[in-house]
Amino acid sequence: MAVDRDPPITGIRINGETLDREVFDRRVQMLLPAVFAAVAVLPAPVGIYGVLAHMVAGRTHEIGIRMALGARPWDVPRKLAGVALSDVGILVSAGWLAVTRVLSKVLFVVAATDPATFLPVAGLLLVVAALAAYLPARRATKVDPIQACGAGS
Repeated sequence: MAVDRDPPITGIRINGETLDREVFDRRVQMLLPAVFAAVAVLPAPVGIYGVLAHMVAGRTHEIGIRMALGARPWDVPRKLAGVALSDVGILVSAGWLAVTRVLSKVLFVVAATDPATFLPVAGLLLVVAALAAYLPARRATKVDPIQACGAGS
């Protein structure tokens, strides 16, 4: 019986290619929630900015009174930014507690309280809240106190 000394070698793959094919489906399945999470985080800073900027703009009368009574120009924006930070901080903490209960049932390898995930998002929301309160309040301190109080019209 004759044996073929040069048989064709087929189906050779590098280990990386095999691994890529094995985990491709899982990567695609995880890409969709990641995209949804990114899309969900984008409107949050815009909404926080809009609500806080509207709140501060509605307090122009109060800011004018404070300025007329001798408040320093940096005290008012700093106070309003502090109030906004405390409000948003409470909301972020409450939201985090609610989300961790749901996520703890879904996640297996990563903890639901993973600080590497939570802290950047919470930090972004707190920075946006501080800017959302500070910038309109600073703008309101530039207004003449008499016009802000309504006595000039």
